[in-house]
Amino acid sequence: MVTAVIFAGGVGARMRTAEIPKQFLQVDGKPIIIRTLENFQYHKDVDNIVIACLETWIDQLWADIKRYGITKVKKVVKGGLNGHQSIHNGLLCAKEFSSNDNDIVLICDGVRPLLSENLISNCIKNARVFETAVPVTRSIDSVLESKDGMTCCRSLPRGEMFITQAPQGYTLRKILWAHDEAEKRGIDNPISSSELLIELGEKVHIFIGDRDNIKVTTPEDMRFLRAYYYYRRYEIFAKEELMYDLPNP
Repeated sequence: MVTAVIFAGGVGARMRTAEIPKQFLQVDGKPIIIRTLENFQYHKDVDNIVIACLETWIDQLWADIKRYGITKVKKVVKGGLNGHQSIHNGLLCAKEFSSNDNDIVLICDGVRPLLSENLISNCIKNARVFETAVPVTRSIDSVLESKDGMTCCRSLPRGEMFITQAPQGYTLRKILWAHDEAEKRGIDNPISSSELLIELGEKVHIFIGDRDNIKVTTPEDMRFLRAYYYYRRYEIFAKEELMYDLPNP
């Protein structure tokens, strides 16, 4: 069994939209979170979806889920004070629908609308083999280390630098163990599930993801996303026009 655990408990401060959390912003006629959920809804290997959502927006989320026919959502739970706590709430919910501890969970933030079917499939496949599966892209920029944000003390080898993405895939056993250990050791706000496992001394398996798989975080990301959907509509329109102009055989 494969369950997608979507965490959408944040308010999107870096997006600078005070009234609407970024996951509920509309792009090309749909909320971003619905576009994210659709990628799991239409994937044949995903059985269930559980969501940890900002509490004051749960009713709106359910309304959107019903409006757009996202039938795989089994439960929406309250998000936590940070991403780690929201994921934890979602994992406990996923455990309720699990048949055994080797079931796969796909942990993903709610603002990745451009997820591909192939990336989700690769994540599931790698998680089944390695228990951990983290999509990454190679860094194409030079990377400098700075302790104070003003001066740089070291240049990191670009060929060894990778940017993490989501969804991250784990066996339920592995990720629940990590969350139990985090509580025992007082780790309460790791940046991501993969970094939690690394902090616990574990190795995580990585595989190459997609550069288009952006996390919508800033106004610049929204501009890219809107341009993406505009260009896609233009491509579809152009193809339809070409087909219309072709002579009948």
